[in-house]
Amino acid sequence: MIPDRLPQLDSIAAERAVRRLDRLTKPPGSLGRLERLAVELAAIQGESLPQVAPPAMLVFAADHGVAAERVSAFPQEVTAQMVANFTAGGAAINVFARQHAAHLEVIDVGVATPMPDDVARHPRLVNEKVRLGTANMLESDAMTRDEALQAMAAGARAAKRAAAAGCRCLIIGEMGIANTTASSALLAVLTGGPVAGLVGNGTGLDASGVAHKRSVIERALGARRPDRNDPLGTLAAVGGLEIAAMAGAFLGGAEQRLPLLVDGFIATVAALVARRLCPGLREYLIFGHRSQEPGHELALKALDARPLLDFGLRLGEGTGAALAFPLLDSACRLLSEMATFDDAGIGAGS
Repeated sequence: MIPDRLPQLDSIAAERAVRRLDRLTKPPGSLGRLERLAVELAAIQGESLPQVAPPAMLVFAADHGVAAERVSAFPQEVTAQMVANFTAGGAAINVFARQHAAHLEVIDVGVATPMPDDVARHPRLVNEKVRLGTANMLESDAMTRDEALQAMAAGARAAKRAAAAGCRCLIIGEMGIANTTASSALLAVLTGGPVAGLVGNGTGLDASGVAHKRSVIERALGARRPDRNDPLGTLAAVGGLEIAAMAGAFLGGAEQRLPLLVDGFIATVAALVARRLCPGLREYLIFGHRSQEPGHELALKALDARPLLDFGLRLGEGTGAALAFPLLDSACRLLSEMATFDDAGIGAGS
């Protein structure tokens, strides 16, 4: 299920995009990073005139056993309540999905609270439940390696459904109470960074709550002792089902040559896990925004990433990536719609 290699970037398509950019009615390079983004998209898709519309927004939902340790400002039941909100169209990601005419799926890979019948049957919700949330990482591994692989496979299937529906870009988000705890634990192992510098207030913890959360993570890592050189084992020991599914969606999307627009802290940690499993993934990742979560800076550094936006966001759901999507669309439109000097009858040297 984990690919040995991914399709290589298309250097010929990238070179054609560069040549066209240099013929457009502007000084060469004058649109800066937008031009580099256009070339990057061309290389990913293998098309000199790439397109990212329509995008797919995939929101993976699951619960975390470590929520029993009161590491979140909200109870575990909120995960299911937010899934209901996603299906009703009332969440922030729904607003942005409508704005961008996006294909939106909500994929339940491990929500513990039973869904009402109308939610469970909603066409926007895909049931890929692996188990009823992870185990409490203080007491045992969060899941088995096989369960982590099952969740990754669910993510890959979602990416392939999006490609089959004609989507040209993936925005991958999440919902899961206590998932910043799991993400911080994963990041601490994979980077060797100190837990103290990674843990933020998540959904709104006060200073004592943050200190407690840090203590829970440190104790869990001491009990589980995951091996940083075994990313799948680390994911199983202290990760989350939705994090595993996001990692699978990143890999599945790359196999389809789809640009992968990465959201905030949790999505970036999922991307880091996926990249450790398949190093070629990095070339497909475009980072939407810089989260307020303190661990996000280290996660970005580990991926040598420079986000497009810095709006002080920390919601999740894929919202920061959705806000960055118009920049990708603008880069594509620049290539395909702007006149060249020849088209406009303008002397390039004038």
